[in-house]
Amino acid sequence: MQESIKAQDRTLGDWYNAILNGRIKLPRFQRYEAWDKGRICSLYDTILNNLPVGVALVLNVEASKEPFISRYISHAEPSSPEFATQHLLDGQQRLTAFWRAMHNSYEWNTYFAYIPEFDDNANTEVDFEYSCRVISRWQKKDNKQLYPLWANSPKECLKRALLPLSLLKPGDTNQTEIDDWLKAAIGDEKPNIQQYLAEVTPEEQLGAIKKFQQDNDEYEAKEKRLREVINLLKVRITHYNMPYLALPVTTPKDVALQVFINMNTNSKPLSLYDIIVAEVESIKGISLHDAQQELLAKHSDIEHYEDPGWLMLTTAALLQDKAPNQRGALDMCKAKMVEQWDQVETGLGRMASFLSEQGIFDYQRLPTNAVLAVLAACFAEAPENGDKLGYIKNVLTRYVWRAFFTSRYENSTASRAFADYKVIREVCFNGSDAEQALNDAPVFNEKLVDIEQLLVEGWPKKTGSLRRGILAVTTRLGALDFADSQKATYISLQQRHYHHIFPDALLKEAGLEDESYRALNCALISGRTNMQIGRKEPWEYLEERVGHVDRQTAEYRLKTHLIDPVRLAEATYQGLEGADLSAKVEKDYRAFMRSRAELVLSAATKLCNGQDISVEGLFASH
Repeated sequence: MQESIKAQDRTLGDWYNAILNGRIKLPRFQRYEAWDKGRICSLYDTILNNLPVGVALVLNVEASKEPFISRYISHAEPSSPEFATQHLLDGQQRLTAFWRAMHNSYEWNTYFAYIPEFDDNANTEVDFEYSCRVISRWQKKDNKQLYPLWANSPKECLKRALLPLSLLKPGDTNQTEIDDWLKAAIGDEKPNIQQYLAEVTPEEQLGAIKKFQQDNDEYEAKEKRLREVINLLKVRITHYNMPYLALPVTTPKDVALQVFINMNTNSKPLSLYDIIVAEVESIKGISLHDAQQELLAKHSDIEHYEDPGWLMLTTAALLQDKAPNQRGALDMCKAKMVEQWDQVETGLGRMASFLSEQGIFDYQRLPTNAVLAVLAACFAEAPENGDKLGYIKNVLTRYVWRAFFTSRYENSTASRAFADYKVIREVCFNGSDAEQALNDAPVFNEKLVDIEQLLVEGWPKKTGSLRRGILAVTTRLGALDFADSQKATYISLQQRHYHHIFPDALLKEAGLEDESYRALNCALISGRTNMQIGRKEPWEYLEERVGHVDRQTAEYRLKTHLIDPVRLAEATYQGLEGADLSAKVEKDYRAFMRSRAELVLSAATKLCNGQDISVEGLFASH
């Protein structure tokens, strides 16, 4: 019977040299660094105190004949690389943290070994003989120095009993670095006989010489002890055992990949994207990481809506007749995904452009992400121009707004999106009787929401297709900013707040606090937050946002948010208080909310039927 693979010993000194010379590399499908500073410190606590650490996993490879496309460990690209002899399948986070802390290559963190015997204020009760400490760094706007400044000073570091981990690299090549650090840390403490004799009389010279000898002995003892500790820790790190399992050179790529997946299911398991990245790499030798970066370089707005990696997978799954979920992404053919990559890329880019045309610019304002893969997959197969493209865009316009203003995607969104996609694709690309076939798509049969549902929908800053759909209708109309008339765009919306049209304080005073956070009482505008406006009347408050413009301009800006200026103008409360105030506010608020609900539903109905909308048209029929 063949014996199972046994762990082999390997010192950190040997790991260090293998990384230094490029003999150890990472398969490119490996995800990038994921450890935070706490885990890095914990690793060094383990190493400095010679405690055991987990086993690594490598795949032995033939020199100049690597089975996977590979990359060097972060910040460890050698100047004169040798041929790789091993691919690191598990242990990347440990060895990357080990290498980078040894070379002080973290931009905003510096790592030290804490030596309690050099700390005059040390607590006698310490967890470890030695431990790792991390100092977070920062820069001021006016200079490029790293703060705190003391962390740049060997003398100040030693006062805190801290030795840079970079002094403890395996081997003897950094002896000059150690000497320079010690000189900077304690060099000015070295006694000088001339100074001791300069200020004494001849009769006092003998005493001064004795004092010099005593101080010099203490200095040499301190320097000797510092060198001993540095050497002790260097030796400890150099000879620390980090064992590994090695898969033989003859291991098939698919077996190595499966072992990699199985070994990476511990404290930070692989994501679905990580697994598929690995599978694609093993099958086709192509990096999805690289493909994703190229995609975002061409269409950066894709990531405004969803994680690009997930969008890539769900779109590819739909193109292979699989559901846009984890199961579909796992079941799809990875080789075919690579073959269809140009379609995936095209579809995602056109999806983002289409949503922008619809006035939906980012995830924070997206009513439901269930539509994303459906849009991308449809656009992936659509012609570049012509009447056919116009028809497809009309169908998709009807689809997305029905997704927002029906209950279709409240539950089981992936399976429902898959069912709708299959019908929409049939209609758009296979010459089916359009309207008859669309009746088979559940989303086109769902009943649109009514006025009463709109009136009770909650605050749109929270997720929810209907509440965000209400806001999306206004951004579709441009949602001009009250202050500067700037149209809603991705950039402008990042500067806007979710404002109460009827101020929250006014509604609370009228006893309507439960009504304040309704979607219909919200407008996306810039300016101060509601905490600063008190209980002002709606028009008075909004006038402050509008600034010095004529009434007609101000009213048009309101209308782009489907706010009827007439309703706000009626909401005046001069001289009212108590029950009279409450009654008037409630009456005005109810009338305003119903008026806005009617406008929103009118706009949504048109969009759901594939019709265009305009401010003038909606208010003309209101």
